[in-house]
Amino acid sequence: MIVFTIAGRELRHLFLSPLAWCVLAVIQFITAWMFLVQVDNFLKFAPTLAGMASAPGVTDAIAAPIFSTASVVMLLVVPIMSMRLVAEERRSGTLSLLLSAPVNMTEIVLGKYLGLLIFLLIMLGLITLMPLSLAIGTHLDYGKLFSGVLGLALVLGAFAAAGLFMSTLTKQPVVAAVSSFGLLLLLWIISWAGSGDARFSPTFHYLSLLDHYASLLRGSFNTADVLYYVLFIITFLVLSIRRLDAYRLQH
Repeated sequence: MIVFTIAGRELRHLFLSPLAWCVLAVIQFITAWMFLVQVDNFLKFAPTLAGMASAPGVTDAIAAPIFSTASVVMLLVVPIMSMRLVAEERRSGTLSLLLSAPVNMTEIVLGKYLGLLIFLLIMLGLITLMPLSLAIGTHLDYGKLFSGVLGLALVLGAFAAAGLFMSTLTKQPVVAAVSSFGLLLLLWIISWAGSGDARFSPTFHYLSLLDHYASLLRGSFNTADVLYYVLFIITFLVLSIRRLDAYRLQH
C-alpha cells in the first residue's frame, strides 16, 4: 500500500537525520538515569516498605515514574520530531510534487503519521525494556506495566497527530515546533484551569491529556480513556487531511 511506502520513506528520512539519533540518545540517557535513581531509592526504602500493609510494589515504585517522566520529555521532543513532516516540504517546494502524485490526502497524512509513530514506538520499546528487565530478579505487575505502556503509546500517538496538524499550518518548521509544544502543553495542564470552578471542571478534566494518562499509569484501565485518545488522534488526522486538501486547491 502507498501508505506504508510513504511511512517507510519518512522513517528512513528520520533515521538518516542526526537529529533522530541525538533524540534517541538523549531520551535513553534521561530515562536510564531516572530508572537507576528509582531502583536505588526502592532498594534504600525496601526494609521500610516491607513492613507496610499497602506498600507500593516494584511496578508502582519504579515503572510508573519512568513512564511519567518519559511522557514529559516526549512533550518536548515530539514537536521537534514532527515539525518537518509537512512544513519542511512546503518550504523546499517538494510538497507540491507529492500532492501532484496519484495519491490522495488520506494516504499522505496516514503515511507521514505512521512513519513518525513507528519511530516513537521504537523509543517506547527501548524505554519499556528498562522496567521489564527487573523481571529477572523480582515480580512485576504485568497488568499495570501493560497499562502504563499502552498509556504512553496513546500519548505518543496523540502528540504525533497534533504535531502533524500544526506542521501543515506553516512552512517554517520552528514555528510548527513551537506551536505544537504550546498546544500540547495547554492540553496537558488544562485541568488546572478548571480546578477552582465546579461548572467547567469536568470539561477541563476530560480534555486534559494528563488526566487520562494518569489513570492508565495507576493501572486503572478504562475504555473511556482509550476512546479519548483515539478520538483525539482521529480529529487531528482529519484536520490535517482537510488542511492539505485546502492547500492543494490553492495551488
